[in-house]
Amino acid sequence: MLMQKFTSTLKVWRAKENLTQEELADKVGVARQTIAYIEKGEYVPSVKLAYDLAQIFKCSIEDLFIF
Repeated sequence: MLMQKFTSTLKVWRAKENLTQEELADKVGVARQTIAYIEKGEYVPSVKLAYDLAQIFKCSIEDLFIF
């Protein structure tokens, strides 16, 4: 099975908005650890979560995630 590389710019966007992982997690209704795993590229978010994160930062999903 071929694993695709997943990269997230979520940490950069979060820093620009001066949000902690906990604050961002609260805004989208997930655990802080979920945000941490996404930022490390260890977890690929669902389409809904990716959409919700993009809405928070007023950007596209493609701005946040590179597959």
